[in-house]
Amino acid sequence: MVLAAVLHGVGEPVRVEEIDLPAPGPGQVRVRVAASGVCHSDLSLADGTLDQAFPVVLGHEGAGTVLAVGEGVTHVAEGDPVLLIWAPACGECWWCEHAEPHLCVKALDAARTPYAALASDGRDVLPGLGTATFAEETVVPAAGVVKLPDGTRPGAGLEEAALLGCAVTTGTGAVWNTAQVAAGNTVAVIGLGGVGLSAVQGARVAGASAVIVVDPDEGKRKLALSMGATEALEPAPDLAKRVRALTGGRGVDHAFECVGRAATIRAAWGLTRRGGMTTIVGVGAKDDMVEFSALELFHFARTMTGCVYGSTDPVRDVPRLVEHVAAGRVDLGALVTDRIGLDGVNDAFAAMRAGRGARALVIPG
Repeated sequence: MVLAAVLHGVGEPVRVEEIDLPAPGPGQVRVRVAASGVCHSDLSLADGTLDQAFPVVLGHEGAGTVLAVGEGVTHVAEGDPVLLIWAPACGECWWCEHAEPHLCVKALDAARTPYAALASDGRDVLPGLGTATFAEETVVPAAGVVKLPDGTRPGAGLEEAALLGCAVTTGTGAVWNTAQVAAGNTVAVIGLGGVGLSAVQGARVAGASAVIVVDPDEGKRKLALSMGATEALEPAPDLAKRVRALTGGRGVDHAFECVGRAATIRAAWGLTRRGGMTTIVGVGAKDDMVEFSALELFHFARTMTGCVYGSTDPVRDVPRLVEHVAAGRVDLGALVTDRIGLDGVNDAFAAMRAGRGARALVIPG
């Protein structure tokens, strides 16, 4: 039996309960979770913005140590430090074969399959986004773990490495992979949660000449400035005018929307120069509609693109990120604004709803 933060329905509080977690089967890996970041996607699953069946153990941004491997698993072994990957690619579908593993059609298959049972009544439990990191231990597909450098262990970076599982990979990937920001480009980032702050760091590493951030929370704006932002603005009706004044009257080359709302998507579009690119990183609701006129689409000649998981190939991108962290170019610790136990997940969700803090890190044991 292991402890996990279990959610039984939309809008209900998470409850810490015992679950019966079986040994890993063929092609599976059992991991002791060192830490898990609380991501806005977890909140979206909890409040019904994204569809989710119940009961479920949420959490998809995690790192830990391999406890056991199932038959056929050879790329990791007991004792290895690993990063958990919530969208493991199958390597066989059309998207994988065309170098788009972040769009793998089978990436979320594990999320639809019960992986454990409630100790109280034996009911099946689903793993949130296939990963279920709000727990002491989890079992995931073998493709859902990437080995971290030897020596990465609890107390030596393994907890903070959890952020590479989603926030940092998504934010930096949006900049480097999706938008391919070049040195000298100007950038705006709307929304300064873990993903937005990671996009700020990614833009700085890419050599952006200006990184303008937008968020209503003063603390987050100050944090962004410490990470490389050059200007920090509050949302306001004249936001686009203010950004144009900072960019030669044009607007930015690249705008990143890291909230997932129609209003902020429109705002990001309005900050983008003619011929520039707007990248939608935030995960929004299916009924939150965004409207554009036919004339503006023609006139501004902007490109708008969605961004899933930072267009990431974990095999390619995780080692690169680890190198940036080791060299001090990407700061994981600065993203962590709270460290909590499993019983703190509800408070972390409440803080997220209020727009407070960057990343809460769940330390389950």
